[in-house]
Amino acid sequence: MGILIAAVALFVGYGAAYVASEDIRYLTRAGIEQTRILERRQPLERLIGDTTLPAVDRGYISLVLAVRGHAAALDLEAKDTYTTYTDVGRDTLLLSLTGSKKDCICPVTWKYPIVGRVPYKGFFDPAMAQKEADKLAAKGYDVWLRPAAAYSTLGWFNDPLLSTAMIRDSVELAALVFHEIAHNTLYVKSATPFNESFAQLVGYRAAEAFYRSRGDSTLADRARDRWLDEIVLAEYYKSLIDTLQAFYRTQPPADSLEAGRAGIARWSKAQLEGPIGARLRTYRVARLAERPINNAQLVGVLLYRTHLDWFDRWHEAHGGDVAKGVAALRTLMDGVPGDSAFARLERALGSDGGEAADPGPSGPDRR
Repeated sequence: MGILIAAVALFVGYGAAYVASEDIRYLTRAGIEQTRILERRQPLERLIGDTTLPAVDRGYISLVLAVRGHAAALDLEAKDTYTTYTDVGRDTLLLSLTGSKKDCICPVTWKYPIVGRVPYKGFFDPAMAQKEADKLAAKGYDVWLRPAAAYSTLGWFNDPLLSTAMIRDSVELAALVFHEIAHNTLYVKSATPFNESFAQLVGYRAAEAFYRSRGDSTLADRARDRWLDEIVLAEYYKSLIDTLQAFYRTQPPADSLEAGRAGIARWSKAQLEGPIGARLRTYRVARLAERPINNAQLVGVLLYRTHLDWFDRWHEAHGGDVAKGVAALRTLMDGVPGDSAFARLERALGSDGGEAADPGPSGPDRR
């Protein structure tokens, strides 16, 4: 109840500013929603024995607790993340907004306390999200609004398992839990692509280790194959983004910009339906192949798929041992500035890691 009282006090104290400032309204809404989520928490251990819940849900809750236990065995800082459960009462938890200019992959960024600058903004209020997206679109930006089923407070709160994250796929659920716990374990301020790509590695490689420890080679292989697919898709997106960046550097006039983007989209579709699709083990390319070029969507891709092959090389260099690899990476990243995280990783790998697609080569549009 103390959290709720604090939130109410914050709301009252900022009453005048709430009316005058859109940023204060945004932060207030986020604080209220976070408070609601925390106030509705129920311990997972108690829910396992709740026979009013469907058996499949209780099975997934048991899986989450088992994954938490394995995270501790891997020396990941689970803290109190996912020891409780909250039903958020709707299908979509929040919407995440990314934006970029149409003639370069230059992400709009927003600044927050603790985490620094990030190239996305989350909204619990769909109307507020759409309003912000419309403002960017009116300025000629590409925009992308996508639903998000979970998020991490980096251990500042006891993050509950949310009803929106109850994915009907045990490998993806295990990977999600490991992914969010990875953020508790290592987080580099103002280095979103590094943090998310690192968490992708931990998510799938830890899920693989988890299922192998249980003697389930089928699910372990699926987790491994999904990670390898992520690396293939990262390669595809790098090629697409490099091609777009080369086109944008020609500074095409407005009347040929969209035609050029459409031509590149046709080329990328052929890549997905041909050589890239042939290498994928678990993903189907049909929906990906039909997407038009949207720089904001590609900004979102970069958050989770930058230098995945470097992270995998780091993992293999530490014997395929998640615990050893993560511990060594934490030491390596101690005190690193956010814009130098990838450079330090590249140097540590001891050889040229290759050129990565750079989110915002012309500099971010800061909000």
